[in-house]
Amino acid sequence: MDTTLQDPLVGQVLDGRYRVEARIAVGGMATVYRAVDTRLDRVLALKVMHPALAADGSFVDRFIREAKSVARLDHPNVVQVFDQGTDREYVYLAMEYVAGCTLRDVLRERGALQPRAALDILEPVLAALGAAHRAGFVHRDMKPENVLIGDDGRVKVADFGLVRGVGTVTNTTGTVLGTVSYLAPEQIESGTADPRVDVYACGILLYEMLTGERPHEGDSPAIVLYKHLHDDVPPPSAAVPGMAYGLDELVASATARNPEVRPYDAVALLARAREARGGLDAAQLDALPPQALSSEHDNADDRTSVIPRALTMPRPLPVDEDAGQRGQGGGADPRHRTSRLRDPAPPPRRGPGRRAPALPRGPMAVVVAVLLVLGAGAGVWYINSGQFTKVPPLLAKTEQEARDRLAEAGLKVGGVEEAYSDSVKRGTVMRTDPAAGSRIRGADAVSLTLSKGPETVKVPEVDGVALAEARSALKDAGLEPGMVTREFSEDVAKGSVISTGPAGGTEVRTGSAVSLTVSKGRPVDVPDVTGEKPADARAALEEAGLEVEVAGERVTSGHDAGRVARQSPEAGEEVVEGDTVTLTLSEGPEMVEVPDVVGDRVDEATEALEAAGFRVEEDRGLLGLFGDTVRGQSVAGGDTAPEGSTITLKIR
Repeated sequence: MDTTLQDPLVGQVLDGRYRVEARIAVGGMATVYRAVDTRLDRVLALKVMHPALAADGSFVDRFIREAKSVARLDHPNVVQVFDQGTDREYVYLAMEYVAGCTLRDVLRERGALQPRAALDILEPVLAALGAAHRAGFVHRDMKPENVLIGDDGRVKVADFGLVRGVGTVTNTTGTVLGTVSYLAPEQIESGTADPRVDVYACGILLYEMLTGERPHEGDSPAIVLYKHLHDDVPPPSAAVPGMAYGLDELVASATARNPEVRPYDAVALLARAREARGGLDAAQLDALPPQALSSEHDNADDRTSVIPRALTMPRPLPVDEDAGQRGQGGGADPRHRTSRLRDPAPPPRRGPGRRAPALPRGPMAVVVAVLLVLGAGAGVWYINSGQFTKVPPLLAKTEQEARDRLAEAGLKVGGVEEAYSDSVKRGTVMRTDPAAGSRIRGADAVSLTLSKGPETVKVPEVDGVALAEARSALKDAGLEPGMVTREFSEDVAKGSVISTGPAGGTEVRTGSAVSLTVSKGRPVDVPDVTGEKPADARAALEEAGLEVEVAGERVTSGHDAGRVARQSPEAGEEVVEGDTVTLTLSEGPEMVEVPDVVGDRVDEATEALEAAGFRVEEDRGLLGLFGDTVRGQSVAGGDTAPEGSTITLKIR
């Protein structure tokens, strides 16, 4: 059954502009509709807050404030916000409509994705979040439902900044259960939310894309929340044997329960994701997920198998009972070649006249030979395999923890050096040489590089400096000029910086974005000059500090020809000193033919003249006080008069 037929908004026009055509989705906070902007004739998505929430004034204020902030984000992977408004009890956002599906739809239909596809989705998501993080926004509700995949393959993130008030909603609905699966531990413990909560959620997203399932499941929200707080996210390779180690590390880094260990924002995680992709070959990127492997074909060469250790050990060579009868010239006897790997036992000492004991022959010889070959085989296995181990994962471990792990693996610590890192906590391992997972001989050394933390710089003092110079100063200091907002200022010259965020002198990471608030200059109220002569209008506007431009074309209006018919901006608007006001002059009122109403009743004559665009006055005199018939009119019927002018009727 089509439930949209029961939706009261479907078929309505909100704000006299947005025609609601169909319901797309329902969430815990709002309902999303497909709508048409009748003014611009384009399809868009209309997000309408549930009326119960719209009754909360503070919630609506936050909703509107966040919408306005996010509307300033201009990024190809962010769903754009076009408009915001209210109509009766409905509070709505008009947003970009993305024809396609959500990541949740993809995961529900396909399950796990190939690593290449997962990274192809993750990277634009992180690019969008990175733009938001550097502009000062945190998404707070990253989940597959908010990742849109267009029919053209574009990936976009929806619902930026619209979840500040979600904590006031009861956490019992299916929608909230889905959200619980992506909450970072610090959101659960203290409600804090900085960019690292989005990083954590993206780590969960990546795990889900690689394995087809969420890392923490439970019969109730409380169980899932407990697991977020107390259980590490398992490596994807535990669910998908053979998964590349680099993907395990990427998930572990993003989903660390301690936020200090995670990349500090989506930009840093994006750099790690690209680094992880660069470390994978084509076979690892295109490895089929488990459900695809089972459905393709049964070629054993294509399957990843767990090989028992016994099969990796060399088998004893066959023993020939007659070998002892061939004498010492049997160079082809494999036992002779294998035994050379072992040091011969010293001959037993014997007294004079005593003979060395003869080697056993027959069945006993077979047993001895087998034992010798097994011993030699075990020696070969030890030489070829037993002396090697793998470098354990040490990322984000303290130096002492790394030393302990290496010792457990039978490895030594080589050199220890330090380097700056934006994403790895100070004093912990940021890389090893050889890298984690590398095959290395036992007792060999592994060099450690410890993080010195992010390299920090002071935000330069640029208040009062022209915008171009301020941007240059930020770049020279190793910082990125961030979002620019403009405000009126009585004190700071137009085009100069009022303030920065963070403020000048603040210690920040190298490469951080610094927002700039720039002066629009002194605010000016536009005076009303309609109906004025052009010279008088120009004088009034220039006195207010504004520039004047006269449009080339004239328009008909109620003002006399040559006077100002209209102005843009309109009177009373607040503009910047030095802005230009455009004046459009009048070519006079439109001339309209006057209806002939002589002989008509007064009310009929009045109706006809007003319908033609005239005002009507009556001249009754003494003799017409009680009359009801028009005996004359000031402008004869059939003549023309200015539209809006007055026609006087003589009544007798």
